[in-house]
Amino acid sequence: MTGGPRQPRIGMIWAQTVDGVIGAEGGMPWHLPEDLRHFRRTTAAAPLIMGRKTWESLPARFRPLPGRRNVVITSSDDRAAEITGAGAEPVSSLPAGLDLLSATLRSEAEEADIWIMGGGSVYARAVAEDLAELAVVTVIDLPEPGDTLAPTLPKDRWALESVQPASGWWHAESGVRYRIEHHRRRGMNVS
Repeated sequence: MTGGPRQPRIGMIWAQTVDGVIGAEGGMPWHLPEDLRHFRRTTAAAPLIMGRKTWESLPARFRPLPGRRNVVITSSDDRAAEITGAGAEPVSSLPAGLDLLSATLRSEAEEADIWIMGGGSVYARAVAEDLAELAVVTVIDLPEPGDTLAPTLPKDRWALESVQPASGWWHAESGVRYRIEHHRRRGMNVS
């Protein structure tokens, strides 16, 4: 007999340059199809939570992201109505979104039950308040400038669990080098 429902596993997923840039002027300053495929595979069937600017940065034809429940953080009633009309669910804060998703979770995801997918301030809050236990980060070997940075994962609270490929870097079809890092918050079970 179990002691009730388990707490959902909450992950964060993003791509960044080697300098930690995740965005520039409301978008990604690169195009890496290999990372987009990785994102789709990793988040398949799991609900996503994102900030309004991240939602708006998605091409309209991909909103909501298919095959996944999309929850969008906004404080604007007008934007909330637009988000609802587009097929996503608005919430007022990251904790409210996590509570909503946790209460109705039916995920078949392998790594996390709920994925936080940005933007910068949403990731920063998740790290500062220990809301996530996993971070899956695509590191792209580019020195692109940008105005939005990835959160810092404090070494006293987060550990690098694995790097793929173990040999260092994959080469995208475009020639750009990239790798995927898995970080886990210290003290979290791997189950």
